[in-house]
Amino acid sequence: MSKKDYYEVLGVSRDAAAADIKKAYRRVAMKNHPDKNPGNEEAVEIFKEANEAFEVLSDKEKRARYDQYGHAGVEGQTSHGSADFGDIFGDIFGDIFGGGRGGGRSHVRQGADLRYNLELSLEGAVKGTSSKIRIPTTVTCDTCSGSGSKKGSEPIDCTTCAGHGQVRMQQGFFSVQQTCPRCQGAGKQIKDPCNTCHGRGNVEETKTLSVKVPAGVDVGDRIRLTGEGQAGTHGGPSGDLYVEVSIRPHKIFVREGRDLHCEIPINFVDAALGGELEVPTLDGRVKLKIPTETQTGKLFRLRDKGVKPIRGGSTGDLLCRVVVETPVHLTKRQKEILEEFRGIQEGEGKRQSPKTSSWFDGVKSFIDELRS
Repeated sequence: MSKKDYYEVLGVSRDAAAADIKKAYRRVAMKNHPDKNPGNEEAVEIFKEANEAFEVLSDKEKRARYDQYGHAGVEGQTSHGSADFGDIFGDIFGDIFGGGRGGGRSHVRQGADLRYNLELSLEGAVKGTSSKIRIPTTVTCDTCSGSGSKKGSEPIDCTTCAGHGQVRMQQGFFSVQQTCPRCQGAGKQIKDPCNTCHGRGNVEETKTLSVKVPAGVDVGDRIRLTGEGQAGTHGGPSGDLYVEVSIRPHKIFVREGRDLHCEIPINFVDAALGGELEVPTLDGRVKLKIPTETQTGKLFRLRDKGVKPIRGGSTGDLLCRVVVETPVHLTKRQKEILEEFRGIQEGEGKRQSPKTSSWFDGVKSFIDELRS
């Protein structure tokens, strides 16, 4: 047989992963298998080359020697294309059908994991809380202790696969292993099923669990409760329960990481003359001093009034954004006062309302340019 580069034979790069090598070999071997190409000597030769290449590149030690020394490093250690095709294809198709060499799988299997969405208040997420949840799940059958069989009886070897968990279909020297359709790969059958679980080994149940939520959790965080998932089959261990956190919208605060945000409406008199407001936090009320001539959008930062992250780090801040509110439902006297104020302010427009004056100057300049 010619000494072609094994990587070229399979059409993969020299740094290809083991899974990519197996996939490439399967593609080349299936295309050039002698059963599919009767009388085609070229296909037979390619098939043998692919077998030899796969035999080396699928073995870590052989591949390492081949990479370092080439064909000389694996001389005498390959079957030169005369490998047991049944075994090779049994390995590859076993990956697809859930089996492989080495007999059937154990009928004892771990239960599936479960997920539960737990909706919390912002306060509960920030400070931590404890919550009761009800989970529909499966638990190990008490009657048969999860075996699926009546007391005094035991599972028997599957009559289809003789306890191997797999059956093999063979045509010539080409064979494929697949999961036994009768026992689903367990290798065992329940001869006398339990009357309570009907051979499943578990029963459906709704259970109540207490979930301790640590302080600082955020949306998407998961709390793992080991062994609280679905019960395993035939006495296998239970899966886990993952409690995923979501947080209800808050009436005042919005959380962004470790910081909290809120908007504070103030009247235009306090914004102009300054004042002092009581601001709510998750720890109670605090005083916030509003300086004179405060504008809408002004941001005040209250240090350490945010969230202590669950994964460590400093506590965040509370960021308060001021929104100046225009008064409504004015009385006659209030309107008179404001009219008087407007008259007084007319000569002070640019000095007392710089943004307004700047904006109107920009508008005038824009219109003049359009006209010119």
